[in-house]
Amino acid sequence: MLNRLIKVDEVIQRCAISRATLYRLIAEGMFPSQVLLSKRAIGFYEHEINEWINSRTRIQ
Repeated sequence: MLNRLIKVDEVIQRCAISRATLYRLIAEGMFPSQVLLSKRAIGFYEHEINEWINSRTRIQ
């Protein structure tokens, strides 16, 4: 499995959530772990984001 990293802008677009909601979910431990890309940039593993989206779809 390819461990592609995606940046925050793509994550909020795919998940249809705001940046504030993203950071709230991270703080609450309800979102996949972030990966530090640089001092000012974070990313997420694409497969973890896809799994999170799929789990949210099943809940609703």
